[in-house]
Amino acid sequence: MLTTPVILLLATIVFLLSSLYLEWFKPTVSFFIAILVFIFGGILTPTEALQGFANEQLAVIVLLLIISDIFKKSSIVNVLFHQLFGKSKNVGSFKFGMMTVVASFSAFFNNTPLVAMMMPYTNSWAVKNKVAPSKLLIPLSYAAILGGCVTLVGTSTNLIVNGLAIDAGFDPLSIFDFTAVGLPMLVIGIVYLVLFGSKLLPNTLKTSEGEESDKREFFVEAYVKAGSKLIGQSVEKSGFRALKGLYLVEVIRTETSFSPVAPNFILYEEDALIFAGETAALDDFKEGNLGLTLPKIVSRLDADKTSTNEIVVSYNSSLIGKEVKKTDFRARYDAAIVAIHRNGERLAGKIGEMELRAGDVLLVFSGSNFLSRAKNNRAFYILSHIEETEDINVKKVSLVFAALVTSVILSAVSSASLLLGLACVLLLGIFLKIMPLNEIRKGLDFDLIILIAFGLAFGKAMSNSGASVYLAEGFLLLQNYLSPTLFLMLIFLITNILAAYITNKAAVAILFPISVAVAMQLGLNPIPFILIVSFGAAANFITPIGYQTNLMVYGSGGYNFRDFMRIGWPLTLIYMVVSSVILAVVYL
Repeated sequence: MLTTPVILLLATIVFLLSSLYLEWFKPTVSFFIAILVFIFGGILTPTEALQGFANEQLAVIVLLLIISDIFKKSSIVNVLFHQLFGKSKNVGSFKFGMMTVVASFSAFFNNTPLVAMMMPYTNSWAVKNKVAPSKLLIPLSYAAILGGCVTLVGTSTNLIVNGLAIDAGFDPLSIFDFTAVGLPMLVIGIVYLVLFGSKLLPNTLKTSEGEESDKREFFVEAYVKAGSKLIGQSVEKSGFRALKGLYLVEVIRTETSFSPVAPNFILYEEDALIFAGETAALDDFKEGNLGLTLPKIVSRLDADKTSTNEIVVSYNSSLIGKEVKKTDFRARYDAAIVAIHRNGERLAGKIGEMELRAGDVLLVFSGSNFLSRAKNNRAFYILSHIEETEDINVKKVSLVFAALVTSVILSAVSSASLLLGLACVLLLGIFLKIMPLNEIRKGLDFDLIILIAFGLAFGKAMSNSGASVYLAEGFLLLQNYLSPTLFLMLIFLITNILAAYITNKAAVAILFPISVAVAMQLGLNPIPFILIVSFGAAANFITPIGYQTNLMVYGSGGYNFRDFMRIGWPLTLIYMVVSSVILAVVYL
């Protein structure tokens, strides 16, 4: 029945989806507004709205984030990866090995820091072996996603669904309830990427002599300095039209923009020239070979101590939405942003006035303190420089790893609490002095914690208002045409599409109550309808914006949306069919 609370909740869903897709506000702010609407509308009490922060699954996620940070800062994963694949020259064997190792670790650790750790290594291996990074970075992200779906603790999405299930009165899901689907799909996914990845993924290297595929082009800004020999010269005579790997796309004179730039265009002092080019070609700016000067913020760095690094703006970065000149990047990180790459998008205007977006790849000239200052930040990931690892005893880290695996297994085969086990693992790390107390806070993603808590509250509002039953009744209009297995496929597909274009937290919060209500109305076991929502939200392959690891490799691999669609849709459809059939066979 379409009551006032149902109407209010449906209107709030429309607002939430619109806000997330159109980026009116940050996701945490959008969810906060939605929760306030529910409180003022009488759908949630203040206590119910805040209950998510006391949810045991949220505490499990927090502990996993901290423990994952231990391994990110240690050398154990990098050492293992280098020993296994450091001498590999064959892209097929490297890809298979890389995906297998990453997926295995991802089943037990947060996959975001795992991919952040592996990106520089994978990119470095690709460059060293003259392989396009675009052939490896999507497989890296997909391997982390596939591995995360194997266990309850592999991804925060699974833990959120478990929290919603407990709040709805169901028994907690066990660690390996996801394995019956996740493990076969891990094998299928790796085989699919090995067999078809080379054909479906773009090649960002030269394909033949004189022919090039898409390259990662940066946009960089330079000025005609006072006394420069370029003053009064035409663009053609200045030699800018014959530069290798660089081309002039725009000239900005005070507030006027000139693009395209004619060969006979005369250069004046203080003209801002916007070039597009590859990383190697941009060294000419740093060395001052072109008679141009970089912005003042760059020139203040000590030339003898600077290095060039590529970084990727993270999905929840504090830099998002800020103009480059307002980021205070130089003071915070001892580095200056000199160039931007945004997946082939034509950028216009001065670099300092461009607003940064998640997934942007930035070229920075960095000082001697850059790595130490950037080490614990969550604003970006370093792509082109393999970060120096902490001086941590590998034996101690291995002991913590063994303790983690033991706690997971005990919680799976006995009544031992996973939360208590993880707390003991963290305590062990503190006692062994591999995780100082002052470092724990730095391992937390507060935006993620807030999103999860508000997502749990959103699910409660769906049930309290009756909207879940109302929407489930709409699904049940198809019961004469769809079998239970096809219902599972439909729920998977809707959840997956919402997660791909909005966020998986929003998709889970909206679809979980509906899916459970459908199962109840059909008189079926609700467990497969709970699990299918988790798989639909977590198995996110079709867009770069739907999952954080996809966004991390999006700019660094030089991909576009079509690349994710081309390789991601077949894998998504395979996942939909396999997961629905297995869940139907096991539970229905």
